[in-house]
Amino acid sequence: MNTSNTTPPARRHWLDIVGIPRPLAWGFFGLLLFMIGDGVEAGYLAPFLGEGGVSPDHVALTFTLYGITVSISSWLSGALSDIWGPKRVMWAGLAIWIVFEVLFLLFGAATHNFPVMLITYTLRGFGYPLFAFGFLVWIAAATPARQMGSAAGWFWFAFAAGLPTLGSLFASFAIPVIGQLATFWCALGLVACGGLITLLCTHEKSGLKRLAPEGQSPLATVLLSVTILWKEPKIAAAGVVRTINTASEYAFLVIMPGFFTKVIGFSLQQWLQLLSALAVSNVVVNLASGVLADKLGYRKIIGLGGCLGSAVSVLLFYYMPLHFRGDYPIALLFGVFYGATLACFVPLSGLVPQIAPKNKGAALSILGLGAGASTWFGPGIVTVFGESLGIEGVLWIFSGLYVLSGLLTICLTVSPQARAYSARHHGQETEAVLAH
Repeated sequence: MNTSNTTPPARRHWLDIVGIPRPLAWGFFGLLLFMIGDGVEAGYLAPFLGEGGVSPDHVALTFTLYGITVSISSWLSGALSDIWGPKRVMWAGLAIWIVFEVLFLLFGAATHNFPVMLITYTLRGFGYPLFAFGFLVWIAAATPARQMGSAAGWFWFAFAAGLPTLGSLFASFAIPVIGQLATFWCALGLVACGGLITLLCTHEKSGLKRLAPEGQSPLATVLLSVTILWKEPKIAAAGVVRTINTASEYAFLVIMPGFFTKVIGFSLQQWLQLLSALAVSNVVVNLASGVLADKLGYRKIIGLGGCLGSAVSVLLFYYMPLHFRGDYPIALLFGVFYGATLACFVPLSGLVPQIAPKNKGAALSILGLGAGASTWFGPGIVTVFGESLGIEGVLWIFSGLYVLSGLLTICLTVSPQARAYSARHHGQETEAVLAH
């Protein structure tokens, strides 16, 4: 008789199987709702401003100034999370978004007062990066290295599912029923609900902790998010790659509504649904690329799928609808392809903390700075080159930038020292795939 006591292996929780850190699960759901609210306006703010008498140049200026505040806030999100803890930073971001959105709606949008809209919308740009990228720092602090690719994939899944995917889809159905202004107010409600769910239902302890080393002054912590650019040049390169990643997407929010409605002949509702389809593919591949990066290698997914893929897709999204004018399925097909290639940059968020494991907050600050910079860099290219080169010339500029980002990706390797540090502090070896 066999008397050996064999204990069956513990069953893995389904969240562990799909790669979501269990203590942060409610945070991902709340982030999704927050970003849906933030993304409601993405596809129709430019037409809304235009219908109110704002010139195309001023529309581009609005998006550019908003992008500048987003980039500043994105950069500060990591440093402030190191000082105060990510959760407090997220509370600040939620409050800023709500306050300036209320001012935007009451005193700007309701009366089409452009100076008020410009100021309040620009200042509201400080809000969502503190909330969203504060949560990304929280994820990096609470997630082991072996799961970072998947966790980053789920972060960008929730982020992009809201902005602009489900946000634009919500707007496409809400505007015909309740109008544009009421749709803005609905967006405010979604942001408030999502923010409160994340902050009140997520209790993982590292979210409230100071992440910077004990004894390090707040000023030194903030400065580290700058000095890391030359102390660790790979982080600087990653920041440039991240800036290029979504620059064309934000430029498209300025130039593509007019292209598809006035040149191609689609309705505003068709454009919004096209934007949603583009973003759905982005959302799906966001998750897939993060999971695949853990298995196949980060640089392979970023370089081949993201950089080279986007260099091609950004041009096809213009030329194919132009060649097959009025053919909505063709436009849909190449919009989906473009969205999928942008998503292949997602593994950057899992790779960067591994490149500089001693300074994850500072490293993610640079990645956040790149994400924020793309919101003004893209519209800025339109502002500078749009009149002289037209849409076609602008898109060739973006295609060239994606090729440049591919060259920079070659240097994004994880050093043996960084890998050893991660192994010591997570009690496990970091997979060699990170260096692929």
